[in-house]
Amino acid sequence: MSPDLPLRGLADDLAERSDDALVELLIARPDLASPPPRGTGVLAQRALSAASISLAGEGLDLLAVAVIEAFLDASSAIGERKELLGPVSRDAIVARLGRRARRGDVDARLDQMVTRALLWGTGPRRRGRHTDWIAGAHLPDALPWRAHNLLGPIAESTPAQIRERIESAAERPRELLTTLAQGSSLGRSRDAAPDADPSAPVPTLISLGLLARIDEQTVELPPQVGQLLRGQPPLETAVLREPPLTGADGPGRFDAKAVDAAGAGEALELLRHSGDLIEALGTAPAALLRSGGLGIRELRRLAKTTALTVSRVGLLVELLARQRLLDAGAPDSDAGDHLADDVFAPTGAVDAWAHLSSGRRWLGMARAWLDLPRQPWQIGDTDREGNTLAALSSELFDATAAASRRAVLAPLADAEPAHPVSPEALTAVLGWRHPRRLRRLNVHVVSETLREATELGLVAHGSLTTAGRLLLDVPADAESAADVLAAMDASLPDLIDYFLVQADLTVVVPGPLDPDVADRLRLIADLESGGAASMYRITEDSVRRTLDTGRTSAEIATFLHEHSRTPVPQSLTYLIDDVARRHGRLRVGVAASFIRCDDTATLTEVLRSEAATELALRALAPTVAVSAAPLRDVIDRLRASGFSPAGEDSSGALIDLRSRGVRVPARGAASSPPHRRAALGPGQAHAVVSRMRTADRAAGPVAAASASGAAGETVSTLIQLALRTGRRLRIGYVDAQGAASRHVVHARSLAAGQLVADEEGGEPDLRFALHRITRVEVL
Repeated sequence: MSPDLPLRGLADDLAERSDDALVELLIARPDLASPPPRGTGVLAQRALSAASISLAGEGLDLLAVAVIEAFLDASSAIGERKELLGPVSRDAIVARLGRRARRGDVDARLDQMVTRALLWGTGPRRRGRHTDWIAGAHLPDALPWRAHNLLGPIAESTPAQIRERIESAAERPRELLTTLAQGSSLGRSRDAAPDADPSAPVPTLISLGLLARIDEQTVELPPQVGQLLRGQPPLETAVLREPPLTGADGPGRFDAKAVDAAGAGEALELLRHSGDLIEALGTAPAALLRSGGLGIRELRRLAKTTALTVSRVGLLVELLARQRLLDAGAPDSDAGDHLADDVFAPTGAVDAWAHLSSGRRWLGMARAWLDLPRQPWQIGDTDREGNTLAALSSELFDATAAASRRAVLAPLADAEPAHPVSPEALTAVLGWRHPRRLRRLNVHVVSETLREATELGLVAHGSLTTAGRLLLDVPADAESAADVLAAMDASLPDLIDYFLVQADLTVVVPGPLDPDVADRLRLIADLESGGAASMYRITEDSVRRTLDTGRTSAEIATFLHEHSRTPVPQSLTYLIDDVARRHGRLRVGVAASFIRCDDTATLTEVLRSEAATELALRALAPTVAVSAAPLRDVIDRLRASGFSPAGEDSSGALIDLRSRGVRVPARGAASSPPHRRAALGPGQAHAVVSRMRTADRAAGPVAAASASGAAGETVSTLIQLALRTGRRLRIGYVDAQGAASRHVVHARSLAAGQLVADEEGGEPDLRFALHRITRVEVL
């Protein structure tokens, strides 16, 4: 350490940096650019503030934290300073870290912190770089903990050695450690003082290195101990290197193509289950809680209807609601007229969404998940008061959810394709890269995030798919993702237009069907099992459902013959003809409803049935009867009595009796929650730097060729000189509110007592009243 070196301020250091270096600083610490600082002096003040340094600490890995601890430890030997710490030499930092860290890695972390203005150099340079550094007084706020735990008594101990120390402690001290591990790592006790009774639990734990003394009344549990007590992957500090992400065995059992295929299969299942949930909610909308969420009782009902798990339904509800495909509102269809209160149901947007390609629908689901401000896997858990957490509830809101999700997946992008990563290995790497989130990014959170990513097709067999890898590289605010769509389309199996009709009236589909063929098949047959290969069954009800849409038996048979790779069984042909023969002998139309039948015996039988009494049927003629009940109710009641009516309109043409289900009005698209640290692009950063340079020039020393506002003629003369020569002006100005400012401008014109000029690096066409100009300097 070199205490005799000059204490150079950060403002001086920033003023000497190049524009590119300042741009790099603003991109690394975007909070410094909002609002744009007026000059490097203001930038330095912001960079030295405790709040900004704390934000900068979120981007530091474990070795960078160790370097800061070594710097603070070395600077404490110099003595207290009011505003600055140091100077500290590189050798002093390396000596405190010893052989636990490579010198090249230490130098890289020092360069990183200089780039981010957490440290800056002073004194002479060696090989083009400083060998001594200074920091602001708030540098400790960048640490994730209070004590210097990476330099403490157990810093060089292995997890096994730390565990031995824990087991050697008595029962009462171990209970104290467990309490600190489950709650706050900081604890207050009078026994923390150096002169306390050494046999008490706190002094005993301090002597074992299992607690760190902060002051005479405060102790802290080292993170190495806390991880072991919580059953998490240990925090390795004996060697300050990032733990391996994948094993040394190389790639897993599945190659990259198999990983992509598995991810595509999960994507197709996700879309199929989404369609099932939309249909279920369209048929029977869900009731809302008073808080606006979807309760666990409704989720269980939907899970039973769709044959899915509650956690799967909760995830789908969150993703579809995020895209405004599901929403709460008043029903706008005839099917929901009986619902007086707001319900949770599909919006009108689902009808257009259903006709999008599989890749586009998947992309919407994946991006909704990445930006979701909640953790769907928490649905069904209980909060601190014992209340069950509901889907879409405000209690689930987490402003850091999207950032945490991307942080968990980011290390997978660094692994080689098709190299599986276990949740434990991933958690250990996250602990190294984000020590401040050590307790939040635990194994449970990482495992649940990976499970959801797997269900969306972003991860398969423990590694990122090609589409998932590309999607993580797409900025959150980017509208197009052509590369991601292309990768998913390449992974999805080719669409087929055929199926296999079996003798037991089942239809086997050995792959994803063409959308048009799939729609027609779902109309004719009921799905029994889905997946990569799905199975449908044709029944009397499914054939009648098809006839209700106006299709004939000949059209049904033609469709089956055209697309079946196996002969259509004769029994199926008989079934279709039999249902078609009986279908439509009764015709129900719109009057309030009328019944028409060319067979008087059939109509007479209807009028004698119990349905006639319930529907209040009245015969108008031997072949015509009327009812006050709606058409749909008349058809359903007649079918319940064993008849096979068909619906017709006023012209006698068959009408489609299918209901699209309840729909609620679609609101605007969900907006993404603001990120805690908004991204700053290079273009924006360059604009901010340009304005800072202009402010620095405006605040520079007064030149010889200058005039004050009192000498009006001289001010005008200098402005005219600038107009003729094209030189810049630095002016002092007081606005109507009395606020003083300085500007560097390019004069454009002088007329009617006003100077029109373009501010350098700022706005054009600014107007300055001559009588408010306090000083003019020609630059």
